[in-house]
This record gives sequence, structure tokens and C-alpha cells, in this order.
Amino acid sequence: MQQFNRRELGLISASLMASSLVPLSSYAQSDTPKRGGILRVAQCSANRRTADATNAKHPYFFVDLSTRVAYNCLTWVNEKLEWEYELANDIAPLDEKLATWDVQLREGVLFHNGKEMTSSDVVASFNLHRTTGFGAQILRIESVSKYKIRFFLTEGNAEFPYILAEYQHAIMPADTPEKIGFSGIGTGPFKFVSADPNRSATFERNDNYWRKGFPYLDRLEIHNREGQEEAALNGLRARQFDAVLSIDARGLRQIERDSDFEVSIGRGSYHFVIQLPKHPGSPFEDKRIRQALALAIDRDAINRIAYAGKLGWVGNDSHLVSTDPAFLARPVKRDVALAKKLLTDAGYPNGITLPTLYFSPQLPEVPIYFQVLQQTVKDAGITLPIEERPADGYAQFRTGDSDISKGKFHKFAMTAVGSRNPGISLNRMRGAFVESGHWRGEAHDRYMELYKKAMLTRDAAVRKPIYHEMQRILHEEVPAILPAGGDAVLVKRKYVRNLSYHPQIWSVKFDEVWKNS
Repeated sequence: MQQFNRRELGLISASLMASSLVPLSSYAQSDTPKRGGILRVAQCSANRRTADATNAKHPYFFVDLSTRVAYNCLTWVNEKLEWEYELANDIAPLDEKLATWDVQLREGVLFHNGKEMTSSDVVASFNLHRTTGFGAQILRIESVSKYKIRFFLTEGNAEFPYILAEYQHAIMPADTPEKIGFSGIGTGPFKFVSADPNRSATFERNDNYWRKGFPYLDRLEIHNREGQEEAALNGLRARQFDAVLSIDARGLRQIERDSDFEVSIGRGSYHFVIQLPKHPGSPFEDKRIRQALALAIDRDAINRIAYAGKLGWVGNDSHLVSTDPAFLARPVKRDVALAKKLLTDAGYPNGITLPTLYFSPQLPEVPIYFQVLQQTVKDAGITLPIEERPADGYAQFRTGDSDISKGKFHKFAMTAVGSRNPGISLNRMRGAFVESGHWRGEAHDRYMELYKKAMLTRDAAVRKPIYHEMQRILHEEVPAILPAGGDAVLVKRKYVRNLSYHPQIWSVKFDEVWKNS
């Protein structure tokens, strides 16, 4: 029987008292879009890529919301997590190997400085992008003609169009590697006016936007209110803000009965990876301990308490979100007796004290989430110290100088991940990546063989059972733990029209938003 302290019991009561959500709905106002006005938005989720005044306009550093404000990518992922064309208007592989792709660009697209976007800009952008993150699979990129580019990949990828939609793959005017992107010039609906790093950014309408007639707003302000949800909601009530993004279930309870507000929910938006470092001497080298921890966590309790049972979902220890059609639920839910047996078999009949688990309050509910997790695993005899770390510098703290060839490993720590297509999500458990805890062995090799098979399979319906088999391996091996996740929640004043939240927080668009007041 899990035990909660008085403070946690208070949080539980507050969460469970949350009543029904207020949906976006029609009301007695004109649905005819109006041009003009200023929209002021507060964002409560952490964005630790923003650094200082020298790089705050770069698409790599002001990630939350602004990627599709000042910039565009070749493709976009919609609210159903399907890819669509954006700056590209045709994408196709050259053969069945799926490792060479041609991309045709829209013609007549202008950057904010009036320069037309051509293939040379895309080549320059991806010569930067391919050195980092998801772009690392791009071996090289060539200009075929003024409006056509060819991508050469390290290996086949049936879901490559999703890669082109990533927020770090914005298209920027060609420049030297040292200068590209720092001007803040993109092709997006709004132009940078100013940026106050870690605090706010201001944009104005791009009158030469390639989507004719958009945007409607004259000006857009994005304010960082990470860790300040109460202040953000007070600002909403006082009309300092028109909308607040990324609030939790408790924040929603404060405003849901107010008739001035409406709520939009992006289902299956994000969840948290608990990295299990597998270095010599780590308890997580033993699969039985990983399995025991995964079985001891009361995932339903996390959903019930941190998300009021309405704004969350139970994870399956893969990076897939529950709304993904390829998601496969764990075959065994919580099993404390089995967790105890596994610990006994591993040499811990009287329970185990694990190293400190570190977390950062990247979203408002995170501290409650990990308090519930800590309390529930006690039932299996697992003592789990937890420690909250400040968001500033957390990414570097979590990963450190991670180089397994030199015996350097990351921390036993959490990080937030968003919803993506299966090809990206399941590849995040590769052994070379920190989120897998540098998983290795026969099961890992089998997992990666299945991944390569899926990436060479063009038919999504045929890829799905391959993805299921990959998830079964994760259920057995538990290279990392992803216990539960949340839905992205946006609250706005009713006069703000056509603004809805996106499961991918960084993919929200403001092109078609207007104010009816």
C-alpha cells in the first residue's frame, strides 16, 4: 500500500476535484477573420535551448513556438501527426532503397529580407542541420536545379519526410556556417522585432508571407513563464495575456469555470524518459532490477494524481505516445509481487536503495509526477531518492561528458520528449543514444535489425507489426522507463479565434489566428 505525506495528499485532493473540461466551442461572435491586433501569449513549459542575445533569434535556440513563427521547414506535422508539405511541394525517393530523396521547392517564397528562397538556401541550411540531431542521417545534400534538392542518407528511411519537419530543420538564407541563422531571418508569417533571452520575443507580421492573405495578426508576443503558472494565469485574468500554454490539471481547475475562457488540448503530447545508465557497477546493468522498477511504478496513480485522470496517459517504456496507431501497451501493468521476486533473484531480498534520480521542472506537474513515482515503488522495497535540479543548465548536467568509450556515462535522470512518428521515436532507443542508457547486447542488436527493416518498408501498414515487435523487446529489456505522459493544454480568452494546441508544442502555428475584439 503506497503512502503519501500530508503535502502530497493535498495535491491529490486538488487534482481529483477537477471537474469536466471546457471544450473549444462556437459562440455568438463573428467567425469572419479580422486583420490586425496584438496577441500576447505566455508559455509555461521550459525551453532551455534559449541562451543569450547573440543567438536568441536562431531556430536552434528559441524552440518553443517560434519555429513556425519566424521560420518554416520543408514539411510540417499536423495535429493528427501526419506530415504535410510546407516549403516543399513534392517529395519522393529515387528507388526502393529509400536512401536518396528528391525535394521540389515552392517557387516565389521570399525571406523576410526580400530574397527569394532557392535550393542554395536549403543546401546551406541542411549542411548545418546534418551535423546535429535528427539531421545526422543526411550524408550529403545537392542542388539539382534552382528549386530542386537531392538528399543522400546514410541508410534508407521510409519516414524521411518527417525528418524534414523537425524544428531544428528550419530553412534560413544561405550564409557561412558561422553566421547562418543568427539574423533571425526566415520565411515564416512573422518577423523578429526583438528577443529578450529566456524572457520574451516579439514578432510583427510578414506582409510578403508566401501563404497569401496570412497572417491576420499585426504583432505576436511570446513570454516565458516557465515555473510561473500561477503568475501566467493571473496575467490571463488581468488581460496581460490573451492565452497561456502548457498548464497542468491544477492550473486548469482554477480557470475552467470562468465563462471568459476556452481550452484546447493536444492529446498525447509529451512524456518523460527515465534514463538508466548501464555502466560498470550500475544496478541497471542487471535487467531484473530494471524490470522490477518498471513493474513497481503505479502508472495509473501518476495519471490520476498528476493529470487528474483526464490530461494524461500511461506509457509503455517506448518513446511512442499512447495516441500513436503503432503504440503497443505493456502486457503486464503494475505487479509488486513480481517486482519483489525479481529483486530477490538479483540478490536484494530485503529491497534495494537506488541512486538519486534527478529531474527538472520542465512542465508544471513534474514535481508531483516524481513524488508519486517515488512513493509507489516503496511497495516493492525500492527506495528511490529524488532531487529536483534547476532548469538552467539541466541538459548539460543530465548528460555530462557522456563518452562510453572513455567510461563516461550520463546521470540517472529524467528528460521530457515530445510526440513524433514511430521512425524517430523508436530510433531514440538505439544504443548510441543517451536516452537508452547506452543499451547494448543481443536484444539491442535484434531491435536495431527490426528498425532497419521498418525503415526499408514503404507501406505504413506493413511497418506497424515490425514496430510492435520492437516494443515487445523494450517491454522485456526495459532499457529506459517512460511511465506516463501528459496532454498539452492551452487556455485562451474567447475573443482569440482559431488558436488550438498541437501535440507537438513546437509545431503550433499562428498563421490563421485572429482576435475578435
